[in-house]
Amino acid sequence: MGCDGLMCGMSESIPAMAKRLEMWPLERLRPYANNARVHSERQVEKIARSIREFGFTAPILVDSEDGILAGHGRLQAAQLLGLAEAPVVVLDHLDAEQRRAYLLADNRLAEDASWDHELLAKELAAIDLDPRVLGFDEDDLARLHDGLELEALEVMATPRAGTERVEPEHGMPGAAAPEPEDDGTTAEAESGEVDERHVFSVNLRWDDREVVLAAVRMAKERWGLEGMPEALAALCREWMDEQGAGAD
Repeated sequence: MGCDGLMCGMSESIPAMAKRLEMWPLERLRPYANNARVHSERQVEKIARSIREFGFTAPILVDSEDGILAGHGRLQAAQLLGLAEAPVVVLDHLDAEQRRAYLLADNRLAEDASWDHELLAKELAAIDLDPRVLGFDEDDLARLHDGLELEALEVMATPRAGTERVEPEHGMPGAAAPEPEDDGTTAEAESGEVDERHVFSVNLRWDDREVVLAAVRMAKERWGLEGMPEALAALCREWMDEQGAGAD
């Protein structure tokens, strides 16, 4: 049988593995001049908080010429903390082309991971530490909260069995027609007013999604609103008022 999978030939070719950890003075480490990964001041501060809380748990990876292959941000964080040395692992089995390639691969491969936002929120709530130590600042937590609300809206917007996709009033695309009660009437709230809600979803480019979430956060703060639906409605209502065209 042929072999074309990832594990093909692994028994004959064992990947090289680092065999020792060393402590190096920071001045010995040589950052790569063409490092394409940019570390903002905000991110370096996050790394520094993590090192201060948990220790230097991820060593800096270097080549046989003392050049950094992975860990430029950790070096900057160590400098910010005033450390004299850092743990280092030497990868001396890579040739020049592999070293250059690994600088990109180490950063790019991590980008394909994603979060289960619901589980993340539960874990953050269960940990009695400043979220900043974990790398989550106030903006991150706000985006997480808004992301959970957005996901909830998208789930709600999926039509249930027996409902019909319709074009609602004012041309809002993709709304699901509400499922009628058995007696054909609309349920009323305790106040006696009809509490009828229509749910809809939209597909946004990632950059536009960030703009929408930022606008929602501002609307919540400005008008003291709790949920995303109310904030979106308030923003739309204000825009229509500015155009002199109130909602019917």
